[in-house]
Amino acid sequence: MSVEQRDLTYRNPVLNADWSDPDVIRVGDDFYLTASSFGRVPGLPLLHSRDLVNWTLVGHALERLEPEAEFTTPRHDCGVWAPALRHHDDRFWIFWGDPDQGIFQVNAPEIRGPWSRPLLVKAGKGLIDPCPLWDDETGEAYLVHAWAKSRSGVKNRLTGHRMHPHGTELLDEGEVIVDGDRIPGWFTLEGPKLYRHDGWFWILAPAGGVETGWQGAFRSRAFFGPYEEKVVLEQKDTDVNGPHQGGWVRTPSGEDWFLHFQQRGAYGRVVHLQPLRWDREGWPVLGDDGAPVAVHRRPDLPAQPSAAPATDDDFPGGRHGRQWQWAANPRDGWATQHSADGLRLTCVRSAGAHDLRTLPNVLTQRLPGDPCTVEVDLRLDSEEPGARAGLAVLGDAYGWIGLQRATDGTVHLVHRFAETVAERERDAGRPSPAPGGRARLRIDIGDGARCRFSYDTGDGPRPSGQVFAATPWRWVGALLGLVALAPSGQGHAGTATFTQFRISIQKKRADQ
Repeated sequence: MSVEQRDLTYRNPVLNADWSDPDVIRVGDDFYLTASSFGRVPGLPLLHSRDLVNWTLVGHALERLEPEAEFTTPRHDCGVWAPALRHHDDRFWIFWGDPDQGIFQVNAPEIRGPWSRPLLVKAGKGLIDPCPLWDDETGEAYLVHAWAKSRSGVKNRLTGHRMHPHGTELLDEGEVIVDGDRIPGWFTLEGPKLYRHDGWFWILAPAGGVETGWQGAFRSRAFFGPYEEKVVLEQKDTDVNGPHQGGWVRTPSGEDWFLHFQQRGAYGRVVHLQPLRWDREGWPVLGDDGAPVAVHRRPDLPAQPSAAPATDDDFPGGRHGRQWQWAANPRDGWATQHSADGLRLTCVRSAGAHDLRTLPNVLTQRLPGDPCTVEVDLRLDSEEPGARAGLAVLGDAYGWIGLQRATDGTVHLVHRFAETVAERERDAGRPSPAPGGRARLRIDIGDGARCRFSYDTGDGPRPSGQVFAATPWRWVGALLGLVALAPSGQGHAGTATFTQFRISIQKKRADQ
């Protein structure tokens, strides 16, 4: 493919990392996207684009997860599920379902905030994937949501409610408006997005599960139904498994587009952009006649510079960038601001220091979907015996490499891992001296999220341990993590300093 052709086209995925369950809107010439953030903090990421292809992370709408007591420790697959982003009455609105708490809402006058504190619109177990609609034709407001069987015993159905126009409460007990059990061959119907178009109420909703499912469209002249349905996007003979769950958006020139996810194992749910047109019977047609496109003409929008959510970080003044999220609600003192560059993490004392999956004080960011190299410099300043810090790849199984202070005061390079079913980590490589308590840590991540760990303590790069294949959690892709910890005890255990965090993506050939 020539350079000129590439400038006129885009290649999927447009967001090649775990931006799960995306929803998208346009306000003027700007497009905004949010995604599931589950148990990580801050939550509800906010992305911005001018061309639907190049995206940047501009903030988060949720400063802390509530109720706060529920998220003092990691709950990796809980928290914020499948948010819906809307713009109404000159405000931005996000509704989401917490499967253990109910349906929440936040709103703000500008995308960068200030955002309101979460409001529990409807309490209940298993209420997930809510989406509001303000009907400009009638002044009525509605909300539709799905169900999580793990909490409610119910799934494969969508429930509709009338909603107060202020978005603060639901006005009825709700009724089932689409029952997937009554549609032959349909199962795990969820993730609805609600629209008004061409005199119809539209629900765009996926079914069939994240690995192998499809995108459905439902329409009715009345909100409470009856609805007719059609499959509008499925894998067919492509390599894009389970293409579904996302949002429809229209450009200023009248083009229609659909952003959705594809489940990619350890990489999580990456985001694809599909063209959308309407057939003679008024149904949406996504992609290439219902099959996902790999390469396509760009949207009819002004050309934009190449952009992607940030990954690298020099931690100026001890502050980390927007791309980082804690594994649970943070506490004061986990990171220290200072005058120089570098992230200074406190070696937090923890009885669970033998298992990184249980620690809230792990600072994480998404694992890139392309082969890459991850590097960071580490200095262990803590004098506490047993204090340690390092760079991790986290999932149901995890591996990490870093530095640890021994009882004799020396610092050693350590490399450890834990299998999915293991309750404690064990050595993945032989400990070696780290003079001066410093090391350059590196992970080379190849196809299939296969990770090779290495380090440099001053005498050149050295490999460590066997290849580690990253794994996801149940709904969350693998994460990169920075951590500093110490054994249980009294008093401050000192700090570790991370500098020059870099992710280098392997370049693709010009014909790819």
